Amino acid sequence: MLLKKEGFPEEDELAICTVTKVQFHSVFANLDEYGKGGMIHISEVSPGRIRNIRDFVKEGKKVVCKVLRINTDRGHIDLSLRRVTEGQKRNKIDELKQEQKAEKILEFVAKDLKIDVKKLFYDITKNISEKYASLYGFFQQVVVDSAAIKDAGVEEKTAEKIVEAVKSRIKEASIKIEGKLKLTSFASNGIDIIKEALKKAEEIGKKSISIKYLGAGSYNIIINAKEYKDAEKLLKEASEKAIEHVMEYDGEGEFTRVET
Repeated sequence: MLLKKEGFPEEDELAICTVTKVQFHSVFANLDEYGKGGMIHISEVSPGRIRNIRDFVKEGKKVVCKVLRINTDRGHIDLSLRRVTEGQKRNKIDELKQEQKAEKILEFVAKDLKIDVKKLFYDITKNISEKYASLYGFFQQVVVDSAAIKDAGVEEKTAEKIVEAVKSRIKEASIKIEGKLKLTSFASNGIDIIKEALKKAEEIGKKSISIKYLGAGSYNIIINAKEYKDAEKLLKEASEKAIEHVMEYDGEGEFTRVET
């Protein structure tokens, strides 16, 4: 990656790490985004008893770790492998791939215009850092609104080339999240009550919500949105609306978030 974060990570932050050394009771790894080293105690490698630590980690392997503790005075960073869920791991790896894709776009533009890619990268990230969480996030906004390229603070020719490259390589963002809805009605017209409850849930998000029957009174509710916070809001409002309707007729409802 072209960008190295300054300082130390935050506790509970997820970090992409490269394993540098494996010992009998500990693993040493480099936090790629920060250029700093950390340690994973054997108890934080995997749940349960570990007979051979090398069955889980090897030198040179890329892993996603959770930051447990930081001692800035000594420069010590304690990491954990076992406290990272599969969903968190996938999301972090996806973030890395997205940022690498964004950097490749700048490399293409810099090569085409015969300018220094590192200077272009740092000039842009310096200008967008307060408004956007990442270079890829900035490019996603450019896809939606070409005028956002003004935030990069680059000359017009470079800006036009970036917009062209971004729009040909990045699609408009779409977030998908899911939940499980269980609805029960004891009324004689219970089927109709549940149908109406599901209809009310779908009306919350119009075309952004789809509901599928899973069996035994359970339904899969799927949300598609441009922003994660919008998707979470829709999922919460839709599930609450369905449960509220069923309970008005002395029924029962339960919602469970599904990790995708």
